[in-house]
Amino acid sequence: MNIVEVLQRQTHERPDAPAIIDIHKGRDRTITFAELDEETARGASLLLESGLKAGDTVLVLQPMSAELYISLLALFRLGMIAMILDPSAGLDHMERCCAIRRPDGLIATPKAHLLRLVSSSLRRIPRTFSTGSFVPGAIPWSRGQQLPPHAAIIPAPPETPALITFTSGSTGLPKAAVRSHGFLLEQHRVLEKAMALVPGEIDLTTLPVFVFANLASGVASLIPDADLRHPGSIDPAPVLAQIERFRPSRTVASPAFLARLCERCSGTGRRINGFRHVFTGGAPVFPDYLREFAATFAGAEIVAVYGSTEAEPIAHIAWQEMTAEDIRKMEEGGGLLAGAPVPEIRARVIAAEWGTPLGPFSAAEFEKMHLPAGEAGEIVVSGDHVLKGYLHGVGDGETKFRVGEEVWHRTGDCGCFDQKGRLWLLGRASSVIRDARGTLYPFTVECAARKNEALLRAALVARGGKRILFVEPRRGKDISTAELRASLLWAFLDEVRGVERIPMDRRHNAKIDYTALEKML
Repeated sequence: MNIVEVLQRQTHERPDAPAIIDIHKGRDRTITFAELDEETARGASLLLESGLKAGDTVLVLQPMSAELYISLLALFRLGMIAMILDPSAGLDHMERCCAIRRPDGLIATPKAHLLRLVSSSLRRIPRTFSTGSFVPGAIPWSRGQQLPPHAAIIPAPPETPALITFTSGSTGLPKAAVRSHGFLLEQHRVLEKAMALVPGEIDLTTLPVFVFANLASGVASLIPDADLRHPGSIDPAPVLAQIERFRPSRTVASPAFLARLCERCSGTGRRINGFRHVFTGGAPVFPDYLREFAATFAGAEIVAVYGSTEAEPIAHIAWQEMTAEDIRKMEEGGGLLAGAPVPEIRARVIAAEWGTPLGPFSAAEFEKMHLPAGEAGEIVVSGDHVLKGYLHGVGDGETKFRVGEEVWHRTGDCGCFDQKGRLWLLGRASSVIRDARGTLYPFTVECAARKNEALLRAALVARGGKRILFVEPRRGKDISTAELRASLLWAFLDEVRGVERIPMDRRHNAKIDYTALEKML
């Protein structure tokens, strides 16, 4: 089944209900499900007129907006493959990605078209479309308004590719994650249940993949009036104004984005009302974040979600479910509680061998590899919404292995299960410290350090046989590195070093960029 067929059901059931709400030319804009379907069909007519066909790959350079989803759904409708790049990753990343999968078409804003001046990969794309003002050599997307809608939806068997995204490639070549129509349908089914999506609700949506789930469930997606390429540095005022105008009842956002809203509210004593659910993920969600979100979003259920590009979601837990004992354990070096895995996924912890290919295994062999509760190792997952491999198999040897006919994904995270079957995260396998003093996991130290209210971020690294904890203070606060080190005696730290700023990942602005941090040394 083509993913568009599922989305079209909402068009038939609630044609006049809002599907996407965003800011267009400085003003609020609401696109209904019926309008979205018609715009998608006209876009499909334009793509066909240009000579593109089913199976072609089209690069889409468009910020989160109605235009982004009109473009994507037009491509899906015709059995074409949409290719999305992280706009914060830079020109070199884009060139590498286009070398991995050469696009047959480009749909981009006029600003993004300027990249053709400096990118040979973009200049080689034979068919280009501009979603805004006139761009020399590009077909205006508005021309689709003069064409009759292409109502037909091409049949798409489950394995038909629909969407290609890329890993960051920060430690090597990017890996191309190919999501098929069947995969997107299964991901929607799991997200709809895990996120308790209810038709008619409004969701303040900051993460692109969740808009698909919303559209398929009859939920309106309110796209924030913010530069979502840098969620950790957004201006919260326009977003808070949107919340006042549209009264969303739920949100899915990175902790860095939510922290910006909370920061603005904390100075005035303001609370954000009307939310029933606040889901946060895409980066470690530490207890101090959850406590802050619960204090700001009055009456909302605050839920930390653990997942990845290849498996979304894996596990989740509500702040209200965490006991005093859970919080004490996190603050004393137990790691970060991620909660119970979702029912649709199979999650196991095996002995950590990151960097060494695994398998294939028989079911009996794999069963013997499972570590018992309380024992730390590498987290591996399998399920229908877990990506089975990458384009051309690049990266499969590092992150995939087989148990019989079943493909398992290596998350690259270390963790353990507790006696309740809940997953505890201990940090990236590549960042674990193993020395003469034993094994030290990053999240155990970083999570415990965040108990210090003057601390904004902490990052553990090893250099020259030394264990060094970098700490970044909150604005206007001072951290006593000696006192902090004394509170973490169990970690046998050689140094606690204060820095003005700890480098974060470009995408979510909420994960430590350990590679950049080590360069600071």
